[in-house]
Amino acid sequence: MSDVKKVVLAYSGGLDTSVILKWLQDQYQCEVVTFTADLGQGEELEPARQKALKFGIKPENIYIDDVREEFVRDFVFPMFRANTVYEGEYLLGTSIARPLIAKRLVEIARDTKADAISHGATGKGNDQVRFELGAYALMPEVKVIAPWREWDLLSREKLMAYAEANGIEVDMKHKNGGAPYSMDANLLHISFEGRHLEDPKAEAEESMWRWTVSPEQAPDAAEYVDLEFENGDVVAINGIRLKAHEVLAKLNELGGKHGIGRLDLVENRYVGMKSRGCYETPGGTILLKAHRGIESITLDREVAHLKDDLMPRYASLIYNGYWWSPERKALQVLIDHTQARVNGWVRVKLYKGGVSVVARDSKDTLFDQTIATFDDDGGAYNQADAGGFIKLNALRMRIAGKKGR
Repeated sequence: MSDVKKVVLAYSGGLDTSVILKWLQDQYQCEVVTFTADLGQGEELEPARQKALKFGIKPENIYIDDVREEFVRDFVFPMFRANTVYEGEYLLGTSIARPLIAKRLVEIARDTKADAISHGATGKGNDQVRFELGAYALMPEVKVIAPWREWDLLSREKLMAYAEANGIEVDMKHKNGGAPYSMDANLLHISFEGRHLEDPKAEAEESMWRWTVSPEQAPDAAEYVDLEFENGDVVAINGIRLKAHEVLAKLNELGGKHGIGRLDLVENRYVGMKSRGCYETPGGTILLKAHRGIESITLDREVAHLKDDLMPRYASLIYNGYWWSPERKALQVLIDHTQARVNGWVRVKLYKGGVSVVARDSKDTLFDQTIATFDDDGGAYNQADAGGFIKLNALRMRIAGKKGR
């Protein structure tokens, strides 16, 4: 008999988490609380409530929370203040959602006096690490149940058989061999993994992409968009002030229309294997480019370079599940300190899969035209001074050259 009396399950209402819900009831004979997060994935979430009710979950134990604003304001935007990119390309759309889900799982566990949480991440993936590191950081005493590491339902055939034996609805796409891809979506991105993509030689089909048109099919006319920044975050688009989640939704719409933000990547997973995934991050791609644009005139050179030095470490912390770690929090304090004067506007040009900064200005600009000009600067910069620091910086190399080294 298990000592777990109540467990909070991260529940999507899909086949896997529906099987997990029933399995928890059977295996642990415990009360189940379901948590479904609206992260802007664009799916109707009410069916998750109906499926939970069908399996005897009490109405008061069904949590369906709209966390879109919190997600963008408290997770996505702080990450983009650091210009975060993992392994040179990946904008961490899946990774950054997991600490918020872990946070809500723990909050609900405390509210309902549950003694365990559960998730549907597999033992091969990164998400198990992200969920559990977050949960342990926020609720050290919590018990974590990871069914994929415990049960014997390790083939699709066994999973399907268990579902059908227990009256769990299996839609036609699963009955006919399964969906072509494993997908994860939120306001920042949509990801595609598995099936056809498991062969890195195979090009993704055009029909796979959901949010973006192909660059070849994008409009023939460029579109110009003005983004207004305050303390490193976008607060308005084309003069219209928006909430954080509305900013990202609007940028997704604009970027998708112009074929921006597609990525086909083989990444190095935390557990040691290489994994191929395809990602659509139209709004995030625009946001990253625009943020670098406003920082280019508002950040001191060495501060900007320090941020760039720290960014890969910061990205790895997020990718590997350390959002709630003391080192990520410490880095965030430094990053946010640098953003106090990252204010102003940036104009971006969107055209056939590309985004480029074409204009920018700020009341906090460090750009001085009187010094940078190629015309007469009226003595603002003495060009003869350059000879001295060049000779000083060349000294060690001149000495080495004389010694033949």
